[in-house]
Amino acid sequence: MSYQNYGIRPQLVERVKYKMKNPVVKDRIRQLLGNVTKYDLQDRPKVRKLVKAAAVILQEQLTDTQEDQLVAFVMGQKIDPNNTFHLLKLWGMFR
Repeated sequence: MSYQNYGIRPQLVERVKYKMKNPVVKDRIRQLLGNVTKYDLQDRPKVRKLVKAAAVILQEQLTDTQEDQLVAFVMGQKIDPNNTFHLLKLWGMFR
């Protein structure tokens, strides 16, 4: 299922992809997500906190609606960060 099905705008995704090309930003996001487990990614308050922290790092102003859409997307993907197949699926979604 595509991120667009959750109401996430392609312009936001493109801005984030562009900002992630900056090695400093990429490293800060990697540090933020480094110890996240699949259980963390199914806990709504933790996901919301991660989304807010990532938005600060990326200097993106998110509306409450955008934040809700991103939280719903992350939870809907049922991501296991230790499962290579899950990571490849996400990579393919945002190429």
